[in-house]
Amino acid sequence: MEQAEINQCEWGNPENWSGPKWLGVYFSKKDSRIWVPKPVAYTGWTLNLAHSSGVACLFTMFGLALLAAVAAGRYF
Repeated sequence: MEQAEINQCEWGNPENWSGPKWLGVYFSKKDSRIWVPKPVAYTGWTLNLAHSSGVACLFTMFGLALLAAVAAGRYF
């Protein structure tokens, strides 16, 4: 089985998703992708939190948002 087929099978498996569908928290070690589309297409993309790169991206995004909030607080 090709990796693209494995990714699609893993993405379609409801056991790899948690939370409400609009939130779409995804966790699959067999899926090679870091960013995956959410089950509800108009809600965008989510991170595959089974990979350390996905977790690192999540912490980086939160860190940048926190840094922006602190910087904005100092200037306003």
